[in-house]
Amino acid sequence: MRRNVRIALYQPDIPQNTGTILRLGACLGVAVDVIGPTGFRTDDRALRRAGLDYLDRAALTLHDGWEDFDAARRRTGGRLVLFTTKASRSFVDLSFEESDILLFGRESAGVPDEIHARADIRTMIPMVDGTRSLNLAVSVAMGVTEALRQTGGMPQTA
Repeated sequence: MRRNVRIALYQPDIPQNTGTILRLGACLGVAVDVIGPTGFRTDDRALRRAGLDYLDRAALTLHDGWEDFDAARRRTGGRLVLFTTKASRSFVDLSFEESDILLFGRESAGVPDEIHARADIRTMIPMVDGTRSLNLAVSVAMGVTEALRQTGGMPQTA
């Protein structure tokens, strides 16, 4: 069963991170949107190795670019929740909704200012002073788990 919460990756650079996130999405029943261009080919061996045999179970939508993704998002609705180091509101203080799309920027540069401005909500993962950022896959796991917990979308054990 697919949950309504979605993960969106803006122009990811590292195939291993994207593969890990696709595996996460498959295991939690969460769809993943990848907004191109990516820093790798989508048939990259590193992507497949990180995703293991879960890639065939992943609900993946590839978008040629931002405008393609944004048009699809507008058709289906949902708030665009950007995870960024430039926000002041912690993701644990946010009230997630079932239709939220959790947007994460590229590993090397985040999202450009024009994409930042288009987000409905900006949130961050608090970290101790002197640290800059977490690995993208770790950030996505933290964000999507909290969103699913709040919306009752976590998979149930048998």
